[in-house]
Amino acid sequence: MKVIFRVLRSYYGSSILNKYKSSSSFMFTSYRSSSENTEGRTEATLKYQNIPSENIRNFSIIAHVDHGKSTLADRLLELTNTICIEEGKAQVLDRLQVEKERGITVKAQTASLFYKSRVDDQLYLLNLIDTPGHVDFSNEVSRSLSACQGVILLVDANQGVQAQTVANFYLAFCQNLIIVPVLNKVDLKNANPEKVEEQLRVLFDIEPETVLRISAKQGTGVEDLLESIVTRLPPPVANRQAPFKALIFDSWFDKYRGAVVLIYVQDGCVKEGDIITTVYSQTTYTVKNVGILRPTEFNTGTLVGGQVGFLTCNIRSAKEAHIGDTIHLKDEPVEPFPGFKPAQPMVFAGLFPMDQSLHMEMKSALERLTLNDSAVSITTESSPALGLGWRLGFLGLLHLDVFNQRLEQEYNAQAIMTAPSVTYKAKVTSKKLIEKYGSDEFSFSNPMDFPDPTFTVALYEPFILGTIITPDEYLGGVLSLCMEKRGVQKSSTNIDNTRIMIQCYFPLNEIVIDFHDTLKSITSGFGSFSYEDHGYELSNLIKLNILLNGNVVEELGTIVHASKAVSLGRKMVLKLVDMIPRQMFQIAIQASVKGKIIARETLKAYRKDVTSKLCGKRGGDITRKMKLIKQQSDAKKKMKMVGNIEIPRDTFINVLKR
Repeated sequence: MKVIFRVLRSYYGSSILNKYKSSSSFMFTSYRSSSENTEGRTEATLKYQNIPSENIRNFSIIAHVDHGKSTLADRLLELTNTICIEEGKAQVLDRLQVEKERGITVKAQTASLFYKSRVDDQLYLLNLIDTPGHVDFSNEVSRSLSACQGVILLVDANQGVQAQTVANFYLAFCQNLIIVPVLNKVDLKNANPEKVEEQLRVLFDIEPETVLRISAKQGTGVEDLLESIVTRLPPPVANRQAPFKALIFDSWFDKYRGAVVLIYVQDGCVKEGDIITTVYSQTTYTVKNVGILRPTEFNTGTLVGGQVGFLTCNIRSAKEAHIGDTIHLKDEPVEPFPGFKPAQPMVFAGLFPMDQSLHMEMKSALERLTLNDSAVSITTESSPALGLGWRLGFLGLLHLDVFNQRLEQEYNAQAIMTAPSVTYKAKVTSKKLIEKYGSDEFSFSNPMDFPDPTFTVALYEPFILGTIITPDEYLGGVLSLCMEKRGVQKSSTNIDNTRIMIQCYFPLNEIVIDFHDTLKSITSGFGSFSYEDHGYELSNLIKLNILLNGNVVEELGTIVHASKAVSLGRKMVLKLVDMIPRQMFQIAIQASVKGKIIARETLKAYRKDVTSKLCGKRGGDITRKMKLIKQQSDAKKKMKMVGNIEIPRDTFINVLKR
């Protein structure tokens, strides 16, 4: 045994092993011998199964991006001896490569912790769900909260309340969850906890004496937070004698086992070998594995009421694992959970393989990735320029960017992503369109589907309610940006003496591209922004067409508000004149709206010197030269009338891509 310990110490380092060796609390690690590890796993299973539902706490950590959620999760895991944080390694629950590179949480993760209370000396099971903080991933937060009875509202004591703090608070408040307010980073030199506590009181009616102060990085106050989780959060309401009933609140794909689903068991129990049925699809499966996450998978063989864990049952299709679905034992039907509010995609983009021969590989990668990200919507799309592809719907621009990055990193799929757009609505009188869509009102996001203005009664575009929090010294620049983006101010609130919260209605199309980056630039990085859907409103929308020598190029059409048509048209023709290769004849690049030309650039033709053969000793007179020049001019006119302008695929890609 001493020899084994010496070898392990040389590999892992003495500090890590000594820490584990001296720990008296319950844990299991991979650093023990096989017999000790087996005993640890048996002890874990017994403790897990014997914990009553009254001693279970299911909770999430919600906060604005970069306020320390993942660092706090690390401390909770470390203090409960669930893991040992190696030196230089942090954010254990951030497993995706894109999360580590960007320093943000994209995918909600779960971990089960055992904690022995200092107050009543009882063992508690704490199920922690680490949630994303960016507005684009609010769907992940909403799904996570459905399995919780309480939340930790984490606020940076240095930055104070931010836009997403407000959004997350009301998300938890509307689900009637108990909220434990916590100030993080109180160890920083510029931290001002009293000021932030006053902000919480003004905005949310949270009394300062109920707010905890911690430093997740140093571990200060985290033990008190663990006690507050036990004493202030309620246990789940569960009946373990009732028929099995569980909620699917997340899933991911494993190429060997199919879909791994995360479930919250409300009633009864499920064990390996049980035959279960999903309410939505009425599909039957045999349970293969059941367990908890610590934070890696740990098989327990059973899950009982009040607990959160994972389950595998050979689900092979993305369409079978419905987030929000209810599962029960076969022939023992139950009342399903109220349905999740489905994620509504707000930003759309076309996705095409770099090479059409890779279409099937790309399709397979998309199916697997969307199983792990159910908020993405997919429809098939075809483009004459880019070939067969898909129209994808995302929750926001960061969501789109992260999805594209994961597609490339996790599945090695090289793709062309077109510029993002939003979904519009049209009301028409055309019988042909009414027959096609089954109604006189339909939705569309592709400019090719823009209805003929002759038969269009009304056009609507999506609006959002945006919340901006900024230092008051930048207020003028922020208001100018809002006006530029067609924003209409709803309200403004002074949070404290230096910061102000502004709420404005914006057309979604105006904020999906660069609004957040521009806001950060104007406010020197101190401004924050979040938004929520506000439905559709009547709008003066038009289709901007691009013409080459009088012929419309459908693939380059764009939907735009009438007030922005001229500036966008000018921008596009200037971009095209540098990208389209020159021809033997002149090309007129034009932007038009309703048949009226609003911008034009001319791509000059190549010029061949037809009079060069007349130079030297055999040079002819001026009439001979003029005759050759006239013949060349006539030939170019004829070529312009009958010649096709071949636009390389790379040009379409450069114009259409983000």
